[in-house]
Order: sequence, then structure tokens, then C-alpha cells
Amino acid sequence: MNVVLAGGGTAGHIEPALALADALRLRDSSITVSALGTARGLEVTLVPQRGYELDLIPPVPLPRSLTLDLAKVPLRLRGSVKAARAALEKRGADVVVGFGGYVALPAYLAARRRIPVVVHEANARAGLANKVGARYAARVAVTYAGCGLDGELVGLPLRPAISGLDRSARRDEARAAFRLAPDRPTLLVTGGSQGARRINTAVTEAAPALAAAGVQVLHATGAKNAEDVRRALAANGFSGEEPPYVAVPYVDKMELAYAAADLALCRSGAMTVAELTAVGLPAVFVPLPIGNGEQRLNAVDVVAAEGALMVSDEELTAAWVGANVVPLLTDRARLLKMSAAALAEGRPNAADTLADMVISAAGR
Repeated sequence: MNVVLAGGGTAGHIEPALALADALRLRDSSITVSALGTARGLEVTLVPQRGYELDLIPPVPLPRSLTLDLAKVPLRLRGSVKAARAALEKRGADVVVGFGGYVALPAYLAARRRIPVVVHEANARAGLANKVGARYAARVAVTYAGCGLDGELVGLPLRPAISGLDRSARRDEARAAFRLAPDRPTLLVTGGSQGARRINTAVTEAAPALAAAGVQVLHATGAKNAEDVRRALAANGFSGEEPPYVAVPYVDKMELAYAAADLALCRSGAMTVAELTAVGLPAVFVPLPIGNGEQRLNAVDVVAAEGALMVSDEELTAAWVGANVVPLLTDRARLLKMSAAALAEGRPNAADTLADMVISAAGR
């Protein structure tokens, strides 16, 4: 069976696709998986790194809503669909699995009436490409009910290192890896791969209050913000030695960061929410204040289940951190209750469930 994945541009599209690829390869080594992408997306690096072949097609940026720009899409699509069709023929595709974004729509149109299509929607609000693909897909999988697609509730496919993580069993190893104390309450701070200036500012200004409460911090600053964070900590007269405040540009093994932490302070992208609930790590979500509000929607269910808190970007300040995050981190009973609630919202088996759907669709 030959499976072609279509989901490029951002890690939010690529990582679920690669998690599915891994699940298919583990299921049956005879399954061949390749991917479609564009030359300007992260897939150019991420897909080959994971051992999968990549075919490039011209990008077709899609408007996020029904605007006049939508009228220009058909002309832009023509060459991209032609390239996608050639790639599908070259790979002998038995099924196309789309995850939205620039790459998915050309792939859906190239496969239409020729090859079965499976659509996966990661966000709480479906994108335009997946709305189109879902109209004639053999199967539709969604991460959130009410996202705008009539699909099967599957969750977001995750890497085995995340979906199979036992945080308690790896806590000592993880804290040692980041030079953290083994027995202090630990806050993980991350704004994603690029970092988040608002989160960085609030936490660095709150560093003395966190330290006074005995809280240690693992702070993934984002590479472009690393020096700013170092200067901000120094300006606050904070050494970060005891309790430890470990600031790193990025974390390449997030499973260890999750194992080390008792609480995360972070954005609420679909991947982040899925990973934190899968491993049962409580969170304070700070939705990105741009776009169509999807980050807030991504976190609504876990917040309602009391597995997380939510604060708006503009309300996140050092004072808010001191008043809300510090007492939470020193309340072990509440953290354990939140962890159980978050875990109940997680779907760690999403990759296997989606793999079953793909194999079923290919069999048609």
C-alpha cells in the first residue's frame, strides 16, 4: 500500500502527518509513505529527517475566509494540482491523507475521483482546504467536535515519545538532563519554537516571586529571544542559581521537558494542547491573540474540565503570574487533580486510530 501525506508549511500540519507515518510503518513495514510539500515549508527539513521521501509542488496560499482573494485561487491552483497529480502517479498512491494548509487543497483536487482521500482536521475551527476536501473524502477525522466538519472524533496524532510518556517514571532523568533540582515544584515556560515575547516578559519579571516560593523554571525562550531573556533576568537582579532558572533557546526533546514539569505556561496551539493532555500535564494557556481565535477554542474543553487555566495575552503580567501561577505550583493536591482532568481529555491513541481509517479507506 502506498500512502501520500499532504500537510506542509507549519509544524502543526507536519508533525501529525509524520506521527501517522510512523504509526503506519510500525503497523506494516510493507506500507510505503511519502509526503507532498512546498519548498518554503518546514517539511523540507522535517520530512527527510524522519526518513520519508518528499515531493515538492508550488505553494497556493489560501485566504482564511471567503474574500475576493478566493477568486484568484483557481488560477494559482492549476499548476499546483498538475504537479500534485504527477507526484501521486509517480508514487502509485492508494490513498491520500490531508492535514490542511497550502499543500492539502492541490492534493485533494488531484486525487478527486481517482484516489481515496482521508482528511484530518487538527484545529477547533476547520480551515478552508479541509472544508473542500471533506466534501468528497472517504473518511474525515477531527480533533475537536464542532470544528465545522462532520467527522469522526479521533484526536491529534502524536509521536510515540509523547503519546507513550510516563511522566512520573522519567521525572528524575528529565530534571537531571536540564540541571534542575529533583524535588522542587517546576514550571515549564514555552511560547513554541519561535518563543512568545509576552510570555517571556511576564515570567522573567515574575522570576523573583517564583524563586521566593521555591519554584524552579525551565524556560524555552525561542532562539531570537534568548539574549533578551538573559538580560531581563540580570536586570531583575536574579541569578537563577537556587532555585534553578534554566533558560534555553529551544527544547529538542519535549517529552523530557514535560516529564520534568509540574505545570506548563504556554500558547494553546492544537499540537501543544494535544500533547499536554496526552501526558496529563496541567497548563496555563495563553492563546495567541491573532488569527480567528482558534487557539482559545483549542483549549476551551480542557479548561472547562479543570485540567488547565486560561489567561488572555494582554492580561498576562508578572503580577498575574505571582497571584495565580505561584500558589498553584505550591498546591500539590490541586496539581494532581488538574493532571487527572487533563489526562481524561487526552487522546494518546489518535495516530493508531487514524492509521486504521487510512488502511480502511485504501481498501475501498
